[in-house]
Amino acid sequence: MSSREQAAAAILAQVALAADGAVLGLALAYIAVRSFLKFASTSSALRKIDDAPSVRVSDLRSLLSSSTDEAEPSDGKLVIVRGNVDMKSAVDGNWKSLRPNVLVSHESGEKGVVLQRTQTYIYNEWRGFFGWTSDLRAVFGRSWKEQESTSLRTVPFILVENGQWPQSDYVIINLVGSRHPLPLTTVYHQLQPINASPYTFLQALFGHEYPVGLLDEEKILPLGKDISAVGICSSNNGIPEIKSCKDLPYFLSDMTKDQMVVDLAFRAKILFWSGIVLGSVSVGILGYAVLRNWNRWKAWRQYRRFQRSSRDASDDVDAQVTADEEAGDVPDGELCVICLLRRRRSAFVPCGHLVCCQRCALSVERELTPKCPVCRQTIRNSVRIYGS
Repeated sequence: MSSREQAAAAILAQVALAADGAVLGLALAYIAVRSFLKFASTSSALRKIDDAPSVRVSDLRSLLSSSTDEAEPSDGKLVIVRGNVDMKSAVDGNWKSLRPNVLVSHESGEKGVVLQRTQTYIYNEWRGFFGWTSDLRAVFGRSWKEQESTSLRTVPFILVENGQWPQSDYVIINLVGSRHPLPLTTVYHQLQPINASPYTFLQALFGHEYPVGLLDEEKILPLGKDISAVGICSSNNGIPEIKSCKDLPYFLSDMTKDQMVVDLAFRAKILFWSGIVLGSVSVGILGYAVLRNWNRWKAWRQYRRFQRSSRDASDDVDAQVTADEEAGDVPDGELCVICLLRRRRSAFVPCGHLVCCQRCALSVERELTPKCPVCRQTIRNSVRIYGS
């Protein structure tokens, strides 16, 4: 670990342990609440997928017709359909079908209905002669530049059963509004070096990041791939069409229904026990922090009471001494040099000057830097002098 990472870790540790760990306890409590919320959503998705029927493409028409007969809502029914990917132009039945609407990979030449190309720049950083600039960037942010660019192209496609031809039974896949990950297959993966330029030398000289390589990837959803579609299926002009459901973590997946149920059950179990453990730890840390701060507040309150009682006691002593001293006349040579009202009764230590009454001596002792009013020497305390 570098010095910058150690300094950042030390700062984070100090912030987390502030107020006897209260900040850490609140952070863990927030994570525990998020875990329980994710557990609730995952359990709901698990119940929906477990109750959803797993049907073949050829059974969708009968399923939708039976749903209509039972007067179910017209917005569709949640189903799990497994089939093979094919282009929609194969079943259009018009002159456009003579020209297949399909995507072809630029590098491998494979055909598919979804084509995703990602270019990722790999950066190297040399501290250079002015490397302190990279330290500032490490504190306030890594880099504002876009290090990855992704392009996604899709064409309309369908699911058919076992690659049968002609495709009398099929379901249209509607990707509109879907943000679920797609079961893509990597067909091209290459790392290309980037040649240095004079501008690259200036970037390295001042400690800036500069690209050293470009990772180029192509992923497609190939024709004929066996996948599962999980979503709301409805009839569009007599043709089954399936859309994604935002409440479910799957839309198009390589897994079967049983595999999805097992995966969601495992996630739910991990989230539940994570929430229990993190919640228990946060309660313990917060309880410890509250107890420590409560004890500190009680000690501070007790100290304030002690100060107040000692001040009241000293005031009572001063009042009694003042009453005794004011009982008679005080010669001018024995008056306090501060108040000029009471008799000199307290001597300062270590200088030994007897120049103040007891009340003024106590007020001098309470100062931030107590000094003798005669010799200006720092004093530690005062001693009451009694005459015979």
